[in-house]
Amino acid sequence: MTGTIMQPGVKALWDDVESRVAAGDRFAGLFATRPTEVAGSVGVAGSVGVAGVAGSAPITLSAHLATAGGIDTLEAALPPGAESYPALTPRLGAAFWYEREIHDTFGVVPEGHPRLAPLVRPCSPETPGDRALPRHVTGYGMFTIPHGPVRSGVLESIEYLVETPGEAIPHLNMRVFYKHRGVQDAFAGMTPADAVLLAERTEGIASVAHALAFSHAIEQIAGCEPPMTAQLVRVLHAELERIANHLDVAVRLADAAGLAVATARLALHKERVMRLVSRLCGSRFGRGVVVPGGITAAPLLPPAQLRAELDQLAKPIAADAAALMATSSFLDRLRGTGPLTPERARQHGALGPIGKAAWPADDARLARPYDAYRALAVPSARSHRAGDALARLRVRWEEVDQSFRLLRQVADDLAERAPDPYSVTCQPASGRAVGWSEAPQGEVLYDVRLEAGHITRCHPRSASFHNLVLMHEVFAGDILTDFPFIEASFGLSVAGVTL
Repeated sequence: MTGTIMQPGVKALWDDVESRVAAGDRFAGLFATRPTEVAGSVGVAGSVGVAGVAGSAPITLSAHLATAGGIDTLEAALPPGAESYPALTPRLGAAFWYEREIHDTFGVVPEGHPRLAPLVRPCSPETPGDRALPRHVTGYGMFTIPHGPVRSGVLESIEYLVETPGEAIPHLNMRVFYKHRGVQDAFAGMTPADAVLLAERTEGIASVAHALAFSHAIEQIAGCEPPMTAQLVRVLHAELERIANHLDVAVRLADAAGLAVATARLALHKERVMRLVSRLCGSRFGRGVVVPGGITAAPLLPPAQLRAELDQLAKPIAADAAALMATSSFLDRLRGTGPLTPERARQHGALGPIGKAAWPADDARLARPYDAYRALAVPSARSHRAGDALARLRVRWEEVDQSFRLLRQVADDLAERAPDPYSVTCQPASGRAVGWSEAPQGEVLYDVRLEAGHITRCHPRSASFHNLVLMHEVFAGDILTDFPFIEASFGLSVAGVTL
């Protein structure tokens, strides 16, 4: 269940957020909206520059809190014409990037924010001084290495500003705005049936997870629940996506260590997983399967063949993972590299493998189960505290094993089930809801508002956005040659940050 609570002002909103986080709820996100006038009807805009935005219309701040039973939304409206508000970041550090995004998008200033450099939208060409390399550490021999946004290999556009005296990395900044695509604005005016296609492309490596979170929001508004067969197929594609993502991280770590055989073997396993996904639905990324109300069609492989294919994949993956984790030269490069302390992970509410490697981070499949996860025996994760690159990889291998166990349950259940519809009618007219899913990177949220069957606002929040800010905090004691290991171990997507 989810709920929305309107507060009388920003101070009351921040007081409520801070007290609930202290009581055990997890800060899950913050965004802003402003009412618009479009074609004679009132809607909601998500950014500056959208046609019809009334400059004097009040901005509403919305904070998401993850609870044991769902996602609560706490809100407060700024006074009409307000150009600033008291920042949440000094009270809750996890809001750091969220308030920078609000400043980029609406121009409203969070007073007291420690650093309002552009995040998701690039600097104005009229202010070239803003593009100068910032200096946060001074001293003899200090200089800044701009790494990116174009780098060798198939890598996303991001610029790392590495401040260093030569080897150590006392400070790291990230410029992610090169990847901004205006995805949030593109949702406006779409029907749910069209918008789920855009949700799949919001963060390509987590296509299924985004389609699920979006569809869950629409299904909450409509009050519908997909048939059990559809729920099982959703889990099937979500877990195959998880395995492919975790194998990709392992490939990048092995490559950073110069282990050519391990890199080739793990890349082969990832390719076989993606080919299985393609044979199941026609898309290597599992696109076109999940829709509001269910799925578009049954898997193209029968359950018995699916089960056999899963067994053929699981055994060699487990063997190569064991061989990699027994390679001392590889473990030496990961152990103690890029550590995130349990206390910092808890304060930030770190998600996915990054969070699970350092503290008992929740998993939406267990904490707020959805689809067939409510009926399946989801294995509990082991507890980790090291928080380093090695712990993050161990979490991923554990999740790969967990995924194969779930996939075997799904294949067996599909084999025993009598045929039932793939979807139910799900055409809500108006309403608002927050949907979620557990992507390979962690929790994905979609806050969706519908009016007259069309989307007036859709705010996606990926785990990549929530977690990537932590990367600049984990370089204490590390050197330049550790950089590729730390970046790969995070396993995040820049596309998921700058929507």
